[in-house]
Amino acid sequence: TLHSQTTQPLLDMPELLWKAYIDFEISDQEYDNVRELYKRLLERTKHVKVWISLAQFEKDKIFNGYIQLETQLGNFDRCRKLYEKYLEWSPANCNAWSKFAQLENELGETERCRAIFEMAITQPLLDMPELLWKAYIDFEISDQEYDNVRELYKRLLERTKHVKVWISLAQFEKDIENVEGARQAYKDAFTSLKNTELKEERLMLVESWKEFETEQGDPVHIAEVTKMMPKKIIRRRSVKALDGSDAGLEEYYDYIFPDEQTSAPNLKILEMAHKWKKLKPNNDE
Repeated sequence: TLHSQTTQPLLDMPELLWKAYIDFEISDQEYDNVRELYKRLLERTKHVKVWISLAQFEKDKIFNGYIQLETQLGNFDRCRKLYEKYLEWSPANCNAWSKFAQLENELGETERCRAIFEMAITQPLLDMPELLWKAYIDFEISDQEYDNVRELYKRLLERTKHVKVWISLAQFEKDIENVEGARQAYKDAFTSLKNTELKEERLMLVESWKEFETEQGDPVHIAEVTKMMPKKIIRRRSVKALDGSDAGLEEYYDYIFPDEQTSAPNLKILEMAHKWKKLKPNNDE
C-alpha cells in the first residue's frame, strides 16, 4: 500500500511527496489520516507553510461540510452564499470554483455557471489553473457550445503555448468530427513551436499529428507529417560535480528536425574552423 511504501523513508520525503500523500487521503475522505499525516510532518518541521496548509484543510472541510449539508436539504441559495464566503477567503481555490460552477450547472443555471467560470479564470492567482480551464472547456463541450470552446482555447493559448493545450484542441476538433479543424490546429501548433528550443514538445506534437493522420488514412497527409519527424542523435556534454569540478561527459538524446538540417552544414563548417583556429600555433609572419 501507499502507507507501507512511505513509512520507512519518511524522514527523507520531499515536500511534493508529502503533499501528494495528503491529497490522496483527502480525496479518499480519510480525514483522520490527513490529520495524522500533518502531525507526523510537524514533528519533522515547524515551517509556517505546513501550519497554514493544515489550517486551510480544516477550514476547507468546514465549508465543504456545510455546503454538502445545505445541498442535501435543498437550500441552494444558502449554498451560493457559502460558496461566496468560501471564495472570499480562498479565491485561488480552483476546486471550490469548479464545484460552485458545477452546482449551478446541475441546477440548470447555465449562464450562472458560465459567469462563475469567467470570474474564476480572471483571478490573479490560482492553485490549479489547468484543472479549472479544463472544467470550463468540458462544460462548454457538454453544452455543445463549440464556438465557445474554440474561443476558450484561443484565450488559453494567449496565456500558454504548451504543447498539451494544442494537442487537446486538435483532439476536441477530431472528437466532433471536424477533421480539417483538427489538422489546422496541428499546423498552427507546429508553426508556434517551430522556432523554439522545445524539441521534446515538438516531437510530442508531430507524433500526435502522425497518429491522427494515420487514423484518417490519407497517404498524402501521412507522408507530409512523416517528413516532419526529427532525426534522433546522441550527443555528449560536460557534467559538473556538486563542488564545481569537472565530472566528465554524459550522453543525451537530441532531435534534429528537417527544417534545422538546412543550416547544419554551415554550422559544422564554422565549428571545424573554430577548432582549427584554436589548434593553430601563433604565427605573426
